[in-house]
Amino acid sequence: MRNHSVVSEFILFGLSADPQIEALLFVLFLVIYLLTLMGNLMLLLVIRADSCLHTPMYFFLGQLSFLDLCHSSVTVPKLLENLLSEKKTISVEGCLAQAFFVFATGGTESCLLTVMAYDRYVAISSPLLYGQMMNRQLCMGLVWGSWSVAFLDALINILVALNLDFCGAQNIHHFSCELPSLYSLSCCDVSASFTVLLCSSLLHFFGNFLLIFFSYVCILFTILSMNATTGRNKAFSTCSSHLTAVIFFYGSGLLRYLMPNLGSTQELIFSLHYSVVTPMLNPVIYSLKNKEVKAAVRRILRKRV
Repeated sequence: MRNHSVVSEFILFGLSADPQIEALLFVLFLVIYLLTLMGNLMLLLVIRADSCLHTPMYFFLGQLSFLDLCHSSVTVPKLLENLLSEKKTISVEGCLAQAFFVFATGGTESCLLTVMAYDRYVAISSPLLYGQMMNRQLCMGLVWGSWSVAFLDALINILVALNLDFCGAQNIHHFSCELPSLYSLSCCDVSASFTVLLCSSLLHFFGNFLLIFFSYVCILFTILSMNATTGRNKAFSTCSSHLTAVIFFYGSGLLRYLMPNLGSTQELIFSLHYSVVTPMLNPVIYSLKNKEVKAAVRRILRKRV
């Protein structure tokens, strides 16, 4: 058997090696991260402060904002550090930990978007029974279930990945640690880990996507059965923000984990979109397109004045 030098750390060759471009990227991603923190914290505070928003829909929206804060904080601080550093290193343990939390928070968001789609279906199809059906106990159970399923899925993937041996190559052509980026660095068979990742991605992410799609098919049939045009318009408007968030999330996240890992520009773009850009856009989407949130902000500002 050949002797392999054990790798203790990786080097993240992310977005650019040019110091001037790195400085510009640092400013750009720092601004995006600060906007992400302010936007999601503001949405959390508005939902908590205004009693009119104490409904299941906004309870889930508050959970989504908290999740976006977590998901963005897993990758962006290390990205900012590496843009200013010459070494750009991360330990193997730290890399696997980051991969775990990226997978766990992304998986939780996938489940939570599915729960929010079901919530919209109940609100539109059974408006009179909405409060009774979506009671607090059920809402809490759905949220805890989303976190539990996602963290269990991430744990299984990371436990399998712990059996990988890394030797020789240390360079990760990415700005963060994700499981697909580690396979090319392993000097042992990665088929088991890759199979687990592929199956979990298909079952978890694609499974949730099918549930969301089925919920919206049911919503569409319910809306088309309405007689009043105003009722249809109101029903469509309540779904538009959630549907936009789903498109942003699945349009990049699912493609990233299903496409082959070649260190291409497309991979970096997809990863940046769902881990950096989407958490910033979600509070904007739900604020600009939501009359109730804007009204709540005005009420809070009037009280302050």
